Amino acid sequence: MAHMQDNSRSQRRSARYLALRPSGVIEAIFVVPETFKELSFVLKETYEGLFKKDVVVPMAEMVLPELGLIRKPTAFISTISDKHDQELLYAGMCISDIFKEDIGLSGVVSLLWFKRRLPTWATKLIEMILTLTANHGPAVSGTMNTIVVSHAGKDLISSLASGLLTIRSQFSGALDKAASMFLQARDTGLTPCDFVDNSHKANKLAIGIGHKIKSVNNPDLRMELVKEYVRKNSPSHSLLDYALAIEKVTAAKKDTLILNVDGCIAVCFVDLLRDSGAFMADKAGEYIKISMLNSLFVLGHSIVFIGHHLDQKRLWAPLY
Repeated sequence: MAHMQDNSRSQRRSARYLALRPSGVIEAIFVVPETFKELSFVLKETYEGLFKKDVVVPMAEMVLPELGLIRKPTAFISTISDKHDQELLYAGMCISDIFKEDIGLSGVVSLLWFKRRLPTWATKLIEMILTLTANHGPAVSGTMNTIVVSHAGKDLISSLASGLLTIRSQFSGALDKAASMFLQARDTGLTPCDFVDNSHKANKLAIGIGHKIKSVNNPDLRMELVKEYVRKNSPSHSLLDYALAIEKVTAAKKDTLILNVDGCIAVCFVDLLRDSGAFMADKAGEYIKISMLNSLFVLGHSIVFIGHHLDQKRLWAPLY
């Protein structure tokens, strides 16, 4: 029965087609392509034929009013993702390709933050940083705030925000300042000794140097892991070497004045920005100014703050 209905529809379409087709004697009013695919070609051919016969005359191109009179100018511009097409794009890369090529979360970070796909060793470094910075126990201000707010019965967003708002140069927000300080000193030609002396004379802390617990004889394993990975995989680690030379000077004064994990990550990431070949040389300074480096710590710490909030909720923690 269904087959007969299909044949009937096909016959009706054929009949309409034959009725509209021009005969050899009488000029037809309609021009009908044999298939839908031929429609654009038939339209073009028909228009050109009518144009040659002066049946149609092209209109002069209209001058549009100034922008703002016909529509409002764009208020916001986004260049990192696009969902207008059939498939979502991250910095021009199809979401299906992201899963197909298994670039992982660090690969997505490289697309959405840096608007490009970074080399595998660089995305691995991002993954290491996020893993190593999701580390704080309850004895630091950010985690303590998160736990206290969670104890107060507040929701996840409130707890997370209270923890993130404690981030500053003295707590997990030192990457931008450390990177800027080391980079400026190296680029202006200061020797490690000069850097230390100038900081001492100006009564300024050397951001990225010093640890409360870790020392030369009790090194921070996180810093050692990053340092070892960068030395092995990065095409250049000149700023890391410069920072380690400063560490030798400061550690000679006091064994806890070592390059800490903030400082190590900062200089390693500047080396990535300046010497990996993935960026223009002047981009490093721009990314430091817009807090690109601190963003890594914010994301890593968000993981652990959320974990502490959920942990307290699971424990049915009472009001603090």
